[in-house]
Amino acid sequence: MKIREWDRSLKVRLIGESVMNVTFWMFFPFLAIYFAEEFGKGKAGMLLILSQLFSVIANLAGGYCADRFGRKRMMVLSSFGQGLAFLIFAFANSPWHESALLGFFAFSIASVFGSLYWPASQAMVADVVEEKDRSDVFAVFYTSINIAVVIGPILGGIFFFTYRFELMLFAALTCFSLAFTVWKWIAETNPGVLQASSANNNKWYSVIIGQIKDYQVIVRDKIFLLFIIAGILSSQTFMQLDLLIPVYTKESIDIQTIFSLGDWVVSISGEKAFGLLVSENGLLVALFTVAISKWVSRFHEKNVFAASSILYAASMWMFALTDWFWGFVAGMAVFTLGELLIVGLQQSFISVLAPEHMRGQYFAAASLRYTIGRMIAPAAIPLTMWIGYSWTFSLIAVLSLTSAAIYYYMFILHSQRKKSES
Repeated sequence: MKIREWDRSLKVRLIGESVMNVTFWMFFPFLAIYFAEEFGKGKAGMLLILSQLFSVIANLAGGYCADRFGRKRMMVLSSFGQGLAFLIFAFANSPWHESALLGFFAFSIASVFGSLYWPASQAMVADVVEEKDRSDVFAVFYTSINIAVVIGPILGGIFFFTYRFELMLFAALTCFSLAFTVWKWIAETNPGVLQASSANNNKWYSVIIGQIKDYQVIVRDKIFLLFIIAGILSSQTFMQLDLLIPVYTKESIDIQTIFSLGDWVVSISGEKAFGLLVSENGLLVALFTVAISKWVSRFHEKNVFAASSILYAASMWMFALTDWFWGFVAGMAVFTLGELLIVGLQQSFISVLAPEHMRGQYFAAASLRYTIGRMIAPAAIPLTMWIGYSWTFSLIAVLSLTSAAIYYYMFILHSQRKKSES
């Protein structure tokens, strides 16, 4: 499905979210370094876990609200809320006031609103795109994110540590612009949004009870539950790109020569090395997402998902065995290949499992792979103080291999279900 054939809402969102993603990746990869320096690794890890706990709750609420009150309404509200949070973050790094704790609070609020946004955003794609084209559309959106991952960290390496106030102010304005764009040019796509007004009239406790009942239905879907569990174990590995890897890179690489030719020597610090690694990840994804998505379509899904987790595990061991910049580059290439194998396949698989009237909640529940993964992933930072980097990376790798085994078993059950239904 070519972009010119897309629904207008998708085109508008692709542009608006792309700008937002570039801004986001100008500061997000460096937050683990920032908080670790301000609070210490132990306290920073615990605070990040607490922050993501609230995001887990918001993620579930976001899916429920997207189904009950509409995709558009939730996206506008979430974008505006993120804008306010980034304004607070800017103030916490302003010429008038400096507070790492207030900055952390603002980041936590922004994460909560981000968790409210994405279930509605992904459900909107499923609303307007036929099943056969969804994987391609999700892949394009994912590619746009990773183009941002190329550009953002390079700019962030320049601005985050020197012009943090101006950067966070720009992030706030970008969020407000996205909220206005969605409100002005995107139509509601939720087929059940006309019933939203009646949901608004319910007592608060009946809404909560209804939400719990709906999620009970999802939990009873054994295949989907296994998908979430495997995804959590896999994503806690992926999340180390933003948590353990930047801290490890900063400590491993002080000032290291990466290229020399005669008297010409190119050296790099740990922070800038990490910015280049994130950009490498984004560049590889941007260049090869579509090609690899088409290539893996020739293989059985269970093999692709299992191979992705195995590659993640291999990359963790590669990082653990080196403090050389080019060793990090090789490890990131393996890490990125693991990421690329399941781009598009994940959302497409969710949309197949989800009943139409519960798409938002299924996508929200599926996002628990990332929110819970991000919640437990920061534990790796204080863990390094107790068992060291090598054992920490090894433990993460073992969890990723466990994910591969669960994925494999899940698809066996899925095949059996399809045979029984046919």
